Amino acid sequence: MIKIYSWNVNGIRAVVKKGLWQPFIEAEQPDILCLQEIKAKPEQIDLPLGDYSAFWYSAEKPGYSGTAILSKVEPAQVINGFPKDIIDRFNVTGDTYGDPNLEGRVMAAEFEKFWLVTVYTPNAKDDLSRIPLRFKHWDPAFLAYCQQLETTKPVVFCGDLNVAHTEDDLANPKPNRGKKGFTDEERGGFQAFIDGCFVDTLRLFKQGNGYYSWWSHFARARERNVGWRIDYFLVSSSLKNKVKDAAIHADVFGSDHCPISVSLDV
Repeated sequence: MIKIYSWNVNGIRAVVKKGLWQPFIEAEQPDILCLQEIKAKPEQIDLPLGDYSAFWYSAEKPGYSGTAILSKVEPAQVINGFPKDIIDRFNVTGDTYGDPNLEGRVMAAEFEKFWLVTVYTPNAKDDLSRIPLRFKHWDPAFLAYCQQLETTKPVVFCGDLNVAHTEDDLANPKPNRGKKGFTDEERGGFQAFIDGCFVDTLRLFKQGNGYYSWWSHFARARERNVGWRIDYFLVSSSLKNKVKDAAIHADVFGSDHCPISVSLDV
């Protein structure tokens, strides 16, 4: 059994400074931990790693974006960013420098029985100016990349996808319809993953609403559990029967997101 966690930390230095990193690691003991929005380069932080090997993919822009994979199991290889053929095929651009691979948003690690991909998907922005990027370029490119990896091994992908898929995935769907994170285009991008034979692991175990991974800082939203589920673990359909548990760890603090996890019998 292998237990994999994913957490948008909204700044890894802040989590460590608050003294919340070590208690999380000691309590949960993930075999592999995927991080998003690390907002730091490895030389900027003294992160207690213990038994973990760390693989970093920091953004070029200081204090922005970035992903990392920490693993007790040594991967065969780690690939940072989209392959050039995917970028060219879908004309993917970045938010800051044009090149999406300067933002540290996608990492893939090859393990014996599966590929693990972590992603920090660009959000649509309040004015929805990134909707064309998401709908026409980013989401199709990410799906194509996962399907490309899937030709060699099953894929597990996780991270902050910056979308609530269904009305059950946010506390207040009606007033948020058409707003960032809950537009038809973004939801359609997620549905394409499902139509592409990936399985939303949490929904194998939990149905209905109330299961959220992100909360606004305003109006005691987290305390009242008025949140959104925008962090996910999806797996290739061939791994569906290998998924033994999927969970949201809302009791872990340090970010506006909480960690999520999946346990695989592989």
